[in-house]
Amino acid sequence: MAAVGARTTDGTDSHLRSFLETAAVAPEEIVFLRRRIYDEALRSSPCLDAGNFTSIQTADLRRLFDLYDGLFFRGLLRAALDGTPLAFRLSSRMTRAGGKTTWYTRDRRRLRYEICVATALLFQCFTKQDHRAITVVGLTCRDRLEALQGVMEHEAIHLAEILAWGRTNCAAKRFQSVASRLLGHQTHTHTLITPTERALAAYGIRQGDRVRFEYDGQRYTGLVRRITRRATVLVRDQRGDAYADGHRYATFYVPLGQLQRVA
Repeated sequence: MAAVGARTTDGTDSHLRSFLETAAVAPEEIVFLRRRIYDEALRSSPCLDAGNFTSIQTADLRRLFDLYDGLFFRGLLRAALDGTPLAFRLSSRMTRAGGKTTWYTRDRRRLRYEICVATALLFQCFTKQDHRAITVVGLTCRDRLEALQGVMEHEAIHLAEILAWGRTNCAAKRFQSVASRLLGHQTHTHTLITPTERALAAYGIRQGDRVRFEYDGQRYTGLVRRITRRATVLVRDQRGDAYADGHRYATFYVPLGQLQRVA
């Protein structure tokens, strides 16, 4: 059973802080525990039915977090939360970061925390069309569940830093030291395939390209401003919104397969 967190004057948790400053797990133990979590996630979830699962629920994130808290953090994350709600969210709109940890406050009092995972990245990786290795936190992933584990590990450390020090930065030495000692992370980045990479490989389309497309039987030509699951295309239109270049544009959201690049 984890010790009840000891609050300091700034609201952080000294027990968790001491643990993060000194804790280390042997490489072979990390491999064993990570596989144990992998197997338990498959066993206990109605959605995660295979390594390359095709559906996921927020309950799966919560279950995964609690497994990591118990096996790697000795239950100190939940103890440090001290009843403050921790929510989990799945995002189909996040297309660069694998995950995100945020917290919400009012009058300096923390109301809740949230861990969000980018499902758009997970589900477009590990397909038959992929021909390169996928890594998360510097570790090669064989399937979506291993990639999800890497994302959850990274976000758990973000949360741990927030609870222990009141701030977090994955590019800083402290974060990377904790990640390396506790979970064997080699980097704080991922190589999940982004919509931008997928669009270039599959359609030859990239941000800034001039493209044409049809909408309601009319042909338009515009510039690709952003690529997510669809392309955001700006088309010159005097009735549209004004932009910094002095022109006005109408905005269209176009499936990538309907775009034709203009040389």
